[in-house]
Amino acid sequence: MSGITYVRGDATVPSVKGVKIVAHVCNDIGGWGKGFVLALSRRWPEPEAAYRAWHRDRASNDFALGAVQLVQVERYVRVANMIGQRGTRTGSKGVPVRYEAIDTALTRLAGHAADLGASVHMPRIGCGLAGGKWSRVEPLITERLVKRGIPVTVYDHGD
Repeated sequence: MSGITYVRGDATVPSVKGVKIVAHVCNDIGGWGKGFVLALSRRWPEPEAAYRAWHRDRASNDFALGAVQLVQVERYVRVANMIGQRGTRTGSKGVPVRYEAIDTALTRLAGHAADLGASVHMPRIGCGLAGGKWSRVEPLITERLVKRGIPVTVYDHGD
């Protein structure tokens, strides 16, 4: 069983055949406008619109830490909006990342990926604006996705 594949490139342009899920971490306050979501919004309008509607209607849906929203953006591509950070700023309560929420979201994502026969593509989730450490996130991805046989590619942007 192989682990996570690491590549340089853009996670919004996965270059493999078959069904693909582009996964990323969102905050729990409805904010969309910094970090990886900008690349998503440049490529597809649907994930942002779906996330904002999901947040707006949160009183009557599952919008909360650990939740996953799958948004189809192309015939073989879906985006997984995963709620894995509390708020947006590092402050007295520490960094916004919530590892438990990412773990829960990855478990849910694994179910979707398995049902669709999809590979999963992502930046280093939870480690940008959310302030997380890859040494804490990577084992969650391995446990929840890789060990279930789901191919995972992590993209590092730049040269």
